[in-house]
Amino acid sequence: MNIVIAGAGDMGYHLAEQLSYENQDIVLIDLDKDVLDNVSSHLDVMTILGDATTLEILKNANVRQANMFMAVTTSEKTNIVAALLAKQLGAKRVIARVRNHDYLKPEHEQYFKNLGIDNIISPGMLCSDEIYRMIKNSTFTDVFEFEGGKLNVVGLTLDQYCTLVNKKISDMKDNPIFEDIKIIAIVRDQMTIIPRGNTIIRNNDHVFFISNKKAVSSIVDLLGQQKVGIKNVMIIGGDDLAFTTALKLENEYRVTLVHKDKERCKWLSERLNDTLVINGDYKNIEILIEEGLEEMEAFISLTDSSETNIITSLSAKNHGVYKAIAHVDTREYIHISHSIGVDSLINKKLVAANQVTRFLRKGKVEAVSGIYGVDAEIIQYVITKNNRVTKKPLKDLHFPETAIVAGVIRGEEVFIPDGDFVLQMDDKVIVLALPAAKNSLEKLFH
Repeated sequence: MNIVIAGAGDMGYHLAEQLSYENQDIVLIDLDKDVLDNVSSHLDVMTILGDATTLEILKNANVRQANMFMAVTTSEKTNIVAALLAKQLGAKRVIARVRNHDYLKPEHEQYFKNLGIDNIISPGMLCSDEIYRMIKNSTFTDVFEFEGGKLNVVGLTLDQYCTLVNKKISDMKDNPIFEDIKIIAIVRDQMTIIPRGNTIIRNNDHVFFISNKKAVSSIVDLLGQQKVGIKNVMIIGGDDLAFTTALKLENEYRVTLVHKDKERCKWLSERLNDTLVINGDYKNIEILIEEGLEEMEAFISLTDSSETNIITSLSAKNHGVYKAIAHVDTREYIHISHSIGVDSLINKKLVAANQVTRFLRKGKVEAVSGIYGVDAEIIQYVITKNNRVTKKPLKDLHFPETAIVAGVIRGEEVFIPDGDFVLQMDDKVIVLALPAAKNSLEKLFH
């Protein structure tokens, strides 16, 4: 598959990195030579220095033969123009990254389709949706919903007091709760383990479970975790992501937003209906305490500095805040997300990149979710024809060792399958896979 990406920032780099594992032919366009030199030193992709809105550069990138063109620069106008030109030149599918929330309204998306842009995405909106899910399911550090929550993947770090620590996976089957939940991945010392029957759970493991909607609360009970209802939320930062997140949360929670720029605070207060907007220096913990930090159940750091977000989140935890979420722009921080002390780290560009990758999967793919700090992704396939996956139980499908069938949605029914389970037509299959499994999975589900 030929793929052209305009923009070699975090989002473009992450997309190129993910796709380079799969032996795709990738061309990356950017105006910054230093950025492209960094890409070339780390990834096996072709790079072109230039403006993606010029026909000459797009022709040099062979956009005419592209199966997909993705415009993901930091400039909305550049992305829209580049996508329009790429489509006219012959790219089969084009995607543009935008910031304007108005563009994403269902009644407006058709305008872009009429122009030839197949999909538009907003990293800020996608990230706000994910933060909302984290607040809604505050016990967990990671939350992924499938089919409106029929199946949920949740993650959290286990301590020495957890009843599962030092037990084998196979020894847990006698507990009836494991009919409705399943351990599908473990992160230990920054390595991702696909668990098998003889895998032993250890102290400080970050464990991912899949469960049906009813059993999510059973996971909390099983692990002896504290249940805290979130009512009060403090957000620091005032850019587009902070605004979008406050807008998303203010109807259900009491939201206080603190930002250092007075004019931006005026702008925010005029557009947020039920959020208390405070003008103040969010780096000063005393100011945050004066504004009610110690009464907050959740603290969300969304400033333009990753370091500020991490430090203020750690300070919030030290002052008794139950749930702390920090946005980080530096990709390297994601890999220490489960040991740094903050409950959840999030990166809007990686959230958006994960959304885009579902358009690239072979077979009928409805959703792809990347997991922060984990070298794996969760893929939702749909069984569209009778083939070998519907004729044999899972244990006889020669499923790759680096992947696991986590759950199956069949109409209104959900299943946590074992090795004897047989897939059927129209099943929606949730698979957790390491990069090495992707080619094998696409052959199975194609």
